[in-house]
Amino acid sequence: MNAVFRDTALRDLPLPDRALFQSFGAGPIRTPPFDHIHHAVEKQAARHPDLVAVEHLGESITYAELNRRAELLAELLTRAGVRPGERVGLFLTRSISMVVGILGILKAGAAYVPQDVRIAPEVHLRHIVRTARVNFVLTTSEHESALPGGLGTIIAIDRVPDATEFCRTATQTSDIAAVIFTSGTTGRPNGVQVSHANLCNVLLTAPGCLGVEAGTRVSQLLNIAFDMAMWEILGTLAHGGTLVIRGGDIERTASTVDVVIATPSVLASLDPAVCRGVRTIAVAGERCPQSLADRWARQAAFHNSCGPTEVTIVNTVQRYVPGDQLTIGRPVPNTTVYVLDENLRPCRIGEVGEMWAGGDCVTAGYLGDPALTAERYLPDPFLGGGRLMFRTRDLGRWTPDGLLEHHGRTDDQVKVRGFRVELDAVTSALERAADCSRATTLLHNGRLVGFISPASAVPEQARRAVEERLPYYCVPTLIVPVDTLPTTDRGKVDRRALLSRLDGQKETVA
Repeated sequence: MNAVFRDTALRDLPLPDRALFQSFGAGPIRTPPFDHIHHAVEKQAARHPDLVAVEHLGESITYAELNRRAELLAELLTRAGVRPGERVGLFLTRSISMVVGILGILKAGAAYVPQDVRIAPEVHLRHIVRTARVNFVLTTSEHESALPGGLGTIIAIDRVPDATEFCRTATQTSDIAAVIFTSGTTGRPNGVQVSHANLCNVLLTAPGCLGVEAGTRVSQLLNIAFDMAMWEILGTLAHGGTLVIRGGDIERTASTVDVVIATPSVLASLDPAVCRGVRTIAVAGERCPQSLADRWARQAAFHNSCGPTEVTIVNTVQRYVPGDQLTIGRPVPNTTVYVLDENLRPCRIGEVGEMWAGGDCVTAGYLGDPALTAERYLPDPFLGGGRLMFRTRDLGRWTPDGLLEHHGRTDDQVKVRGFRVELDAVTSALERAADCSRATTLLHNGRLVGFISPASAVPEQARRAVEERLPYYCVPTLIVPVDTLPTTDRGKVDRRALLSRLDGQKETVA
């Protein structure tokens, strides 16, 4: 059973397209077993107290001990003055204490605001503290003295006095579980409020649960400030899995697990032959190359996913099988996707439009920025009832069998010689060259520039691959082979770093 769209919102479509717009755009209705994500973790601790919950660099902690330490931390936070609904900073690096901190904050009824202190600059941390009105910051003793002053009350998780017996103060639960800061269009990050209910919806139902069960080993590879890290951490613990937090060697960690959740850029750095035990993979965060999906789907259940932070990690997923068309799939349970034109009218099936997301994935807006919230979160005319839909800025279209094709982003549409070009389409064509495994395309000084990997890939072959598939104005003026495509701290292709390599390059294909 799926949600039913309002007839008044579909009146501009021919009758056959109305039925398909409805059946394609609404995910199945499911009831998650919990409405607060830490309650699912507590259930696993009660059911499997002796199972290993988290591993990191040779150390481990059971579910019983993780739950006990998180309860103790929650009580300390409550007694220190943290109130339900408050935001608490979690400024540290990957560790078992990081996981204790997340659960302790949630148990105290607060929302956690994660940042990796090795990467986040001081101005960034201060902006987050100010925007989220953070009064308390959790860290570890390793980083306590390195944090800039004036961030609030600092608590080192690994220095919390132990207590075998203590009485928990009763606290109310809150709706918001986390505030994830994304890259803002103004140069400053925007704080997205992610609710417990939405996390439960995507993490506790299929396909987002990824088949994780008691004892399943799941890697934790991504930056803790990235929304996909919630998928790794909370998605694992909510099902009784073992979270394996990486050290400096990503591939070494991935070689010991059953499930990998990553961006395509991070996954591309792993060798399937080394990671033979991996049986389930989920990628999101950026466009997935066909060759990468084919390589891994031969040995593992491969899920290609899409969705910005504002729609709670991902809101569409495809279980990809080699030989199928690689798409971003269908809406996850209790969520909707609408392909709309510039006037917010439904596009006919097969037409490219902008994707808007609705249902139980839409987050609670941006902290401290009501104007941007009002611009990106609009009343949902299809569901009605006061529901909101979110403008993803992703372009897509429905295939005849109800799968979503991703056609880049509205901000990736550029003008070249007066023609509109989708950068993702050029990138996809570059990757069709026999010796090119990954590529990306940028606009530099009004001209298209393609980067192809590995460095042994031949630019002329890549140029011909584009010529065979796209109009002449889509052919890059310059094609640059590189060993690997650089990535940001969140595991996505670093376009700024690539642009910096263009100094001194001649604008010819050679």
